[in-house]
Order: sequence, then C-alpha cells, then structure tokens
Amino acid sequence: MPDRYQSLMDQIRAGVPILIDGATGTEVERRGVKKIENAWNSAGILSDPDVVQDIHEDYIRCGSQIVISNTFATHRSTLEDAGIADQFETYNRRSVEIAIAAREKLGAEHVLVAGGLSHWSFSGRKPSIEAMRVNAVEQAQILATAGAELLLLEMMSEIDRMLAVLDGAQSTGLPVWPGLSCKLDEQGVPVLLDGEPLVDAMQAITDKDIDLISIMHTDVEHVAACLDVVDACWSGPVGVYAHSGDFAEDASIYFETVISEQGYCDHAKQWLARGVKVVGGCCGVGPAHIDELATLADFGGSS
Repeated sequence: MPDRYQSLMDQIRAGVPILIDGATGTEVERRGVKKIENAWNSAGILSDPDVVQDIHEDYIRCGSQIVISNTFATHRSTLEDAGIADQFETYNRRSVEIAIAAREKLGAEHVLVAGGLSHWSFSGRKPSIEAMRVNAVEQAQILATAGAELLLLEMMSEIDRMLAVLDGAQSTGLPVWPGLSCKLDEQGVPVLLDGEPLVDAMQAITDKDIDLISIMHTDVEHVAACLDVVDACWSGPVGVYAHSGDFAEDASIYFETVISEQGYCDHAKQWLARGVKVVGGCCGVGPAHIDELATLADFGGSS
C-alpha cells in the first residue's frame, strides 16, 4: 500500500503546493439531494451515494490530491439532533468507502482520502466538552478503520471544543490537520466564528504534534488577515480552503452569491505567493473552481 500521506508531506516540504478538493456538502445540495434537518447535507451518503461519488470523481479529475469524506455533519451530536444516531457508524463508514470507490474507479492511486470531523451544531445544542472528546474518539476510529489516511478538523470555531476534537482524533494515531474558521471583528481583528481571538486558538494548538494548520470555511476576503496571524504564530505548513456565498436560515447556500472561478483563483495566487502549501475550497467552491486552480503553474499546470 502506498504511503500517500508521506508522499504529500515530502512534496509540501520540498516547497511544492498540493491541490485538494472543494465543497462536498454544498455540491451535494447543488445537485439536488435533500437535506436532513440538523444534519445538513449528509443525507447523500445513504440516499444518493452515486451523487457523492460523482462529486469526489469530479474533484479527482480536476487534479485534487486529497478528497475529504462527506462527514462534516455526521458527528454523533448532529445525528442525535437529526434523530438518526443509530446510523452513526454507517454514515461515517460509508462516506469514506464512497471516496475510496471514487479513487479506485479512476485508478488514482496517488489520491489520499481524508476523514472530516467537526463540532458544529445546526440545532444550537452543544454537548459537554468530555462528550465531544469521547464522540470524536469514536468517529475518528470509524473513519480510520474505513480507510481514511488523514483526519481534518473542520470549522473549528471554539477553542475548548477544538482541543477536545483534536485529542479524540489523535487517539487513532493518524495525522490530524486542524482547520480554523474565522471572521473579522468590528476592529478588523481575526477571530474564530464564536469570537475568540485567532491568535489564542493558534497558541492553543501549535504544540499539539500536528503537521499543518488550515484556514477553512472563512470568507475569501478575510483569509489574508487570518494568514497574518497564522504566520506570526506558526512556522509549519499552512493550508487554505475558503468558502464563498451567503446562507439562508436553514443553511442552504445562495449559489448566485458565490465568487467566480477566476476571482477565487486570483485570491489563491496571493495565498500561494506568501507560502501557503495546500489550497482547495469549502462551501460554494465547486469543481469548476478547483479546475481553474489546477491551471496554476504552482500545481504543475500551465499558467
């Protein structure tokens, strides 16, 4: 079995950036799959697995070297809120299996399948910190057993919950990349979505045996200010997979407000120029955006 993770890290350490995928959840929505209340766009894993696999395949065809399982909204607390916690193991296992099937179908043995974990709540209910850690241990183990080779912590927006999920994920022994979701406060200072300073979040994780830290699910226009903070606190590799578009109260995205492919690419050029090593996209950023990114000379394409 190829050591895909080591190959990617060798590439990153050699100064060559890697391309990851774009949004899966909002792309599932764009392709017409019905949402699950309080568990967002996780439904397709079981209701429309072919759609989810097609999305992974599209990203692989664009040149993505990492595809992420559609498990952002399948941690135990979200499925409890949705009334389907009895399918917790199935949702998480199948999501990884679908991503692996996409890789196998295209013969893309170099592509690494990552498992996504979060602590986000669509209902507003927040389990205790210890419950969050225990749940992360269980979810991470399912993702690892199913074949995930890397775990990505997505939409980390509260420091204490981020640390609980990180601890749980690292119990598997797999590499873990935290992804911080940010905004700018009234003074223009980068903060996590819950309002805690980004600098505090960085200081909380820089000694946690991680290889890479990402800014993800953050407005494209705010990424540069966030990278200023990250660069001041962290000397290791950095990734960016930003989001674009406005959301309705039910978490549906208004696709008409999403940045153009060329507009996103223009921002990505700036991130790459300052040393970002991993680039992809989050909500609203679909295969067309990733296809445009793949043309950049940084990724080995033609500029």
